[in-house]
Amino acid sequence: MNPSSPGWITKHQSVIKKLLHATEPNSDVLYSQLLQTGFIYGVSVTTLSYGTNEPLQWTEIERAKLNFFDCLYYIYFKHNRDDTHFYAAVIDFYSQINPKEYQYFSSFINPKPNAASLEKIIQERIQTNEPILQKNFSNVITNALLFLDVIAFDYFLDQGENSIAFAQELEATLMNTIWLALIQKEEKEHYDKLLLKLFEKSLRYTRNLMREVQSIEDLPLVHFPKLTQRRYLLDLAALAIWDDAKLDYTEYLFLKNFGKLLELPTETINTSATYIHEFIVKNRKKISYLNYSNPVKHFYNQTSQTVKILILRNKKRLIQELSESKDLVMLLSQSTFRDLSKAEKKRVKSQLLSICKSLPSLAIFILPGGGILLPLLVKFIPELLPSAFNENRIDSDSDEN
Repeated sequence: MNPSSPGWITKHQSVIKKLLHATEPNSDVLYSQLLQTGFIYGVSVTTLSYGTNEPLQWTEIERAKLNFFDCLYYIYFKHNRDDTHFYAAVIDFYSQINPKEYQYFSSFINPKPNAASLEKIIQERIQTNEPILQKNFSNVITNALLFLDVIAFDYFLDQGENSIAFAQELEATLMNTIWLALIQKEEKEHYDKLLLKLFEKSLRYTRNLMREVQSIEDLPLVHFPKLTQRRYLLDLAALAIWDDAKLDYTEYLFLKNFGKLLELPTETINTSATYIHEFIVKNRKKISYLNYSNPVKHFYNQTSQTVKILILRNKKRLIQELSESKDLVMLLSQSTFRDLSKAEKKRVKSQLLSICKSLPSLAIFILPGGGILLPLLVKFIPELLPSAFNENRIDSDSDEN
């Protein structure tokens, strides 16, 4: 099952359905499990349904898609103990929060209540419109705000109307909370401003939001009575404060006072402060905005890993296509020990693009801008080819003469 290919929801749905039939759906339990996956923080290091037992080596975005779907499905199942009208309900919800005067989702035009429509919504909700070098960094914050949709969907199932007003107020409250949390820092870090900028770029429901709130006492917390809603507010405040993996005294007091204002148990407040720290320390290299000091290097590493995963997933078909192009195989093999000429590079590019057109999973290389990824494709292919395709490869298991 590949969350990057059409039809993934239909293949995956039975997995989450089986889990829900085996356990009692509970929003607070769901929230605690999502903290462990990293979904609440915008960095899905595991998934709710599969844990670390992934059928494929998924990317962070693919894990986010699975966690996002599971959340929506989980909330609906909790309300109805059945999934008969799940797609109709979730499409109605997004229709309500996507009125014509706002058009948050550009491709959302008369969608049918089915899995294919929800796949498109999830894809558009996760993706950003940032330039390619910035996209890796804005995704982490966009994805941190995905849980806002889940809370709004829960509200929709409870109330049936005014979901857009609720989502707007929750998003505005989240942003004001983050602004107030960042103010607490005794020493401002360079990525604090970046973090704030990325949160602001992730806004979906409130445009031109003004920083009018001066203190946490001014926040409209009375409008968010559920424990899950309040925990989410506190955890995003903790995320903003802990981005430098340090907790100053003023920051600790802010979290403690904010937690009390939210009427959360002391244990919950302490857990929020400590768990985000443990998560950041453990997964720091996977959190994009914390690696912003060298964005080009980080972009290269992230993209290189994505390309390698694509090649591994399509290895058999790729080798089959390459076996029919001796000229390309020869040039790829020679590229491992000499620089190809300009004409040879042009031939390699042309023939690789032809192969990518025949393999839908490699369509990323023929999209606008995909050409800059071709050198990565050239780099990895020789490493994956059988020795028969690469006469110059030295077998590590053979004896040296």
